Amino acid sequence: MDHVFYFDGDSERISWKIETGDSIAEQNREHVQIYKNKVTNLQSKYIALHVGLFWAIGVFIIKNEDNIKVMCNEKEMYENFKFNKEVNDEFITNRVRFIKQLISQRKLKMEFELV
Repeated sequence: MDHVFYFDGDSERISWKIETGDSIAEQNREHVQIYKNKVTNLQSKYIALHVGLFWAIGVFIIKNEDNIKVMCNEKEMYENFKFNKEVNDEFITNRVRFIKQLISQRKLKMEFELV
């Protein structure tokens, strides 16, 4: 199955939208207390990608070996995933590790696109 995954985040909230054919699933959440107003907007976007991907797998929207086009609106994030560009932020490094673990475990075919 093919999906298009949009996501966003700031210091207070995260959100994501997954388009699959004619279907659209949208979610948004307030940050849990330990992150609320304590993470940067960029860190929040990594959280949104991680949580949104995990959520979509959990509710069976995204299944093993699916194709996912991830729409990044941050050049740094796009380069981090597309070209393995290093980020000097331990929080982000940990999120990337968790995201890549999900991708590997579920054998997802990810394509990152800068918008």
